Amino acid sequence: MGRWKLFGSIVGLGLAADQASKLYIDNTMTLYRSIPVLDGLFNITYLRNKGAAFSFLSDAAWRIPFFLVVTLVAIVAILVALRRVRDDQRLAQVALAMVFAGAVGNLIDRVRLGEVIDFLDVYWKNYHWPAFNVADSLICVGVALVAFDMLREERRPAGR
Repeated sequence: MGRWKLFGSIVGLGLAADQASKLYIDNTMTLYRSIPVLDGLFNITYLRNKGAAFSFLSDAAWRIPFFLVVTLVAIVAILVALRRVRDDQRLAQVALAMVFAGAVGNLIDRVRLGEVIDFLDVYWKNYHWPAFNVADSLICVGVALVAFDMLREERRPAGR
């Protein structure tokens, strides 16, 4: 499978999972409702986030244009990086597609709603990680895979 076909497939699947899950949560739950999944560890909790991670910039009047510009710059950077990745670097191609899908998924929410739907609530006792969504997960896993691939490439013998 060529890099663009692989990229398009992963982006399509990632976006479908992200948007379908957010649509389901939005249509079946009321804001702030929480459903225990793994008692003491994980809930589905419907929240909306006007900011970025940890509600960063959620009160800034200029947040939407800022997030739109940052996301568009990231999208262009990902496409440029994808063109530079070798054909045999499948992990890097998958990772870049995941980050791209996550960025676009949250961009769709920001354009459509002015905020992002979050619902994955991981916690231990009274310590909650900030709620997140499928797009955020794609971005985090994708970035981790990019880092792993970069480390792997550094250790690769020259000329191979």
